Amino acid sequence: QLQLVESGGGLVQSGGSLRLSCTASGRTLDYYTIGWFRQSPGKEREGISCLNSDGSRTIYADSVKGRFTISRDNSKIAVFLQMNSLKPEDTAIYYCAAVRRNMQTMYRSDYDYWGQGTQVTVSS
Repeated sequence: QLQLVESGGGLVQSGGSLRLSCTASGRTLDYYTIGWFRQSPGKEREGISCLNSDGSRTIYADSVKGRFTISRDNSKIAVFLQMNSLKPEDTAIYYCAAVRRNMQTMYRSDYDYWGQGTQVTVSS
């Protein structure tokens, strides 16, 4: 079992930045495609970004394209989501998810492992 842990959430003013991290309890994330999702109160959990397992491809939802960047550290221990130019509508719980396949997907059903989430709040 892969246990994912998100960190880096918090309260930030509109226009500010945060960097979220996703780690796997000391294990590396080799061979795993990692996705970032978010869920606001009363809304469905939506996929916002994905990094495939070999690190060669990224995809983004239109709502975050140009503002968010997904990346992985060289040791493959962590995957990051750099969030710039944050807006109040980015307020949500952010989750990372993993699947042990080389994929490019932001469908929830494609992922097998999920973290507990980290809260991001953007004030206006």
